[in-house]
Amino acid sequence: MVLCDAPRPRNANATRQAILEAARERFCSDSYDDVGMRDVARDVGVDAALISRYFGSKEDLFVAVLDSCKNGRDLMDGPREDFGERLAREIVYGEVMPCQDDGQNEGAGAKMRGLLILLRSVGSAKAMDVMQRTSNNRFFDPLAAWIGGPDAPVRARLAAGLIMGMAIGRELSDGYSSLGETQKAELARRMAGALQGLIDN
Repeated sequence: MVLCDAPRPRNANATRQAILEAARERFCSDSYDDVGMRDVARDVGVDAALISRYFGSKEDLFVAVLDSCKNGRDLMDGPREDFGERLAREIVYGEVMPCQDDGQNEGAGAKMRGLLILLRSVGSAKAMDVMQRTSNNRFFDPLAAWIGGPDAPVRARLAAGLIMGMAIGRELSDGYSSLGETQKAELARRMAGALQGLIDN
């Protein structure tokens, strides 16, 4: 006889994933300094000590969240010849970079989530230390290797600056909501040309 009120065994992998998703949502919405382990624990319905057991410190949890997001390598998915147009359309027309990911969304939300987390926490000294230690491996080096050529590191940083600047602009203007469709199309066209020029030349 099975008792209806018998507790179900804890699924460690599912719990760990739930913690990771809750933390990702928190770091997307708030800066590193404003996210507490107890907040994440409350979102999942577990004890904060369990987060420490699975992930270690808050810094370790932050790194795990960044590792779970799309990184620079994923921005290069697709044909090289339409890189600029692809990225421009994702930033200008994509959804407003949601943090939740069901595994199906491969547009701006999925590919830019890590960037949004970085932007949220750019004012935090602790988060900046983590980002400065990992940004080359996470973004700049893969992009430079994909671009190729002796000046690839320079072009990679110029392209990254444009992408990040436009992403910040999207956040500040609520998805470029103040622009009409013709203006958005022109914005995407110009951004695509600038990005593609950095990749090709």
